[in-house]
Amino acid sequence: MDAKVEKTGGCPVMHGGNTESGASVMDWWPKSLNLDILHQHDTKTNPLGKDFNYRDELKKLDVEALKKDMHALMTESQDWWPADYGHYGGLMIRLAWHSAGSYRLADGRGGGGTGNIRFAPLNSWPDNGNLDKARRLLWPLKKKYGNAVSWADLILLAGTIAYESMGLKTFGFGFGREDIWGPETDVYWGAEKEWLAPSDERYEDVGKPDTMENPLAAVQMGLIYVNPEGVNGQSDPLKTAAQVRETFARMAMNDEETAALTAGGHTVGKAHGNGDAGALGAEPEGAEIENQGFGWINPNMGGKAANSVTSGIEGAWTTNPTKFDMGYFELLFGYEWELTKSPAGASQWQPVGIKEEHMPVDATDPSVRRMPMMTDADMAMKVDPAYRAICEKFMADPEYFKDTFARAWFKLTHRDMGPKACYLGPDVPQEELIWMDPVPAGATNYDVGAIKSKIAASGLSISELVSTAWDSARTYRQSDKRGGANGARIRLAPQKDWEGNEPARLAKVLGVLEPIAAEYGASVADVIVLAGNVGIEKAAKAAGFDVSVPFAPGRGDATDAQTDAPSFDVLEPIHDGYRNWVKADYVVSPEELMLDRTQLMGLTASEMTVLVGGMRVLGTNHGGTKHGVFTDREGALTTDFFVNLTDMANKWVPTGKNSYELQDRKSGATKWSATRMDLVFGSNSILRAIAEVYAQDDAKEKFVKDFVAAWTKVMNADRFDLA
Repeated sequence: MDAKVEKTGGCPVMHGGNTESGASVMDWWPKSLNLDILHQHDTKTNPLGKDFNYRDELKKLDVEALKKDMHALMTESQDWWPADYGHYGGLMIRLAWHSAGSYRLADGRGGGGTGNIRFAPLNSWPDNGNLDKARRLLWPLKKKYGNAVSWADLILLAGTIAYESMGLKTFGFGFGREDIWGPETDVYWGAEKEWLAPSDERYEDVGKPDTMENPLAAVQMGLIYVNPEGVNGQSDPLKTAAQVRETFARMAMNDEETAALTAGGHTVGKAHGNGDAGALGAEPEGAEIENQGFGWINPNMGGKAANSVTSGIEGAWTTNPTKFDMGYFELLFGYEWELTKSPAGASQWQPVGIKEEHMPVDATDPSVRRMPMMTDADMAMKVDPAYRAICEKFMADPEYFKDTFARAWFKLTHRDMGPKACYLGPDVPQEELIWMDPVPAGATNYDVGAIKSKIAASGLSISELVSTAWDSARTYRQSDKRGGANGARIRLAPQKDWEGNEPARLAKVLGVLEPIAAEYGASVADVIVLAGNVGIEKAAKAAGFDVSVPFAPGRGDATDAQTDAPSFDVLEPIHDGYRNWVKADYVVSPEELMLDRTQLMGLTASEMTVLVGGMRVLGTNHGGTKHGVFTDREGALTTDFFVNLTDMANKWVPTGKNSYELQDRKSGATKWSATRMDLVFGSNSILRAIAEVYAQDDAKEKFVKDFVAAWTKVMNADRFDLA
């Protein structure tokens, strides 16, 4: 090898596999089902080890000492990155905001709950310019407090402390966010191949914001919300207002919360565009190795905060950018505004005839006054009738504005944390907010055995028992910890009427289970799960195995008053590969839809495989279809699905876009029918490898044990009280 290298100048290691020149399996076969999203954050990526428990580590954290140190950090300016006005508050608020602001309601992905802003693509989005500096400013605190505080918690705490240091009484703070250790490859940020591509690409009609492609929320690739210069960079505050409204709605905010966040967010800090944006270096992921993770290197900064370039827009919004006051409204509504350009060439608005005393000082030199500015999104607050009315209400009652903003900020930074049981620390507010999806505690001291006996004798079929429990639990998504069986919201609007829940069958089963729950003092939520367990135990016995499915009592029953019904619309299933159902013909293949649902539920490829195979033979298909029911012993928890899928005496024949028939190779006789969601377990090489394990003659007992374990994981996914 050495001689060959010396002679030819070739590389002595495998070349290309770890660089941009290497071709992946997906590059060669782009239609292959990519299972990587199911295993992206396994234990191999976590340097803290499988036994690390963040909730336990948090108990060691001196919260008051951390908050004191963070308050001090705000005004201890570092020479390597000078602070605007000698205060890092604006920068830390932007770091926290942009970390949390990537959350979108449609699939619960994004948000600040994992510390994902440390990794690509978020760490290098154009809209996140210079936030790499903010993270490094926090490093001394992370170094000092170590594993007792996650990066995710630290980043969002920094924004909250920044507001406190500038005079806002905040609503509270909850610790409990666990870090990830690599990019979130499961998040679809858009199909564009360039940053800030025209937003037309993600709309059917850019003039109609509600036509934006789902599940996206931001208007362009690389932005958190909207383009501050206007729709596609063209100023028109009314059009921008429409985009602001749709974008914030997709991030779970109503008009009042949106106006409060816009005003409160721009009450402090400044935008940066006092220089040549073209002179900046590459973003962190594209920067040279000697930059050590820093991007957007500014050769013209000269150690002055006033020379920073980030968005290209330049200036502060208020007279006192380090004080939380009513200055935003005083300037926005106290002056007329005209469109102008920043030194970096960005479109922005400036006041007409402003008094010198209303001008903020220079970010570096307090002896110099500078022109304030507004973005197109700010002007939208003035020209849009609904937003203007809200702002006028805020101006008439400053305390109401401050409280509304504090609550909206809390929601922004906690929306993806799930119910209050996930919040830790001394500053968790007592008030339980409806967007937390509150669930009352359930009873635990009832006779579980008696309930199971009553269910077993109820006359409900295995399919009815298992399907109802599954439908109750399958809404859980680990992205924002919403949904799940706890709360039994399947019995409330809108879930009881969802097509995917088969309302007639659901009503029948609930009509039996609810009286049983009332008789024994158990929650309906617990009894629904117990019913599924009873069905599985009966099915396992029919297959020759006596099993007891694990059960943890304590689920509660939510009320209509505790349910923000409109926000649950996004959880409605329009497909369920586990019950072999797709509501319509989508651009995305059925197996990809199943993969997405699997990832949201927090399941692995192996767990998905065993659950699908088991539910097929249990006869749980939506509508009672027989697709994928490869067994003559329906209702018994057997390995027949895998045995017959892999049987080489059979062949598969397409009969439609998503339908197939299994035929005997010799006779041509049709045995069973299937969908793509069945056949993918035989066609995909990874899934087939797993399916073959369960098709083996020695796998019958293993299959039952693995199915029970995966089932229990789904049923308990939202039991944060068990952590």
